[in-house]
Amino acid sequence: MELDNNNHSVFSLYYHLVLVVKYRRPVIDDTISDYAKDMFVRLGKNYNISLVEWNHDMDHVHILFKAHPNSELSKFINAYKSASYRLIKKHFPQVKRKLWKEYFWSRSFCLLTTGGAPIEVIKKYIENQGMK
Repeated sequence: MELDNNNHSVFSLYYHLVLVVKYRRPVIDDTISDYAKDMFVRLGKNYNISLVEWNHDMDHVHILFKAHPNSELSKFINAYKSASYRLIKKHFPQVKRKLWKEYFWSRSFCLLTTGGAPIEVIKKYIENQGMK
């Protein structure tokens, strides 16, 4: 396993983010997905977040990214959702026909940690510390 580092720590922080289009409207095509992906990469730099993998369906996107311990994930996600919805609606007017209100993304999102050992293995490792 390759670890990232900064001045005072080493870490491996991978996350799986799922963002869903408001009302699950099928509006994401390859062009919109590529545009949203590019925005994620550009905005992520400001939050020490880097894209690992991206894929989409017509009504949601799956994003695998890595972050630093100082990354403010909820601030980043909210900033990304806000900026991307404004610019997507501006550059892709066809979206307005299916999403007539001010939102592109659903208010909720799914964020999961990934990688490393399963929780049970980690729990067992911690339980056995100090036992010889």
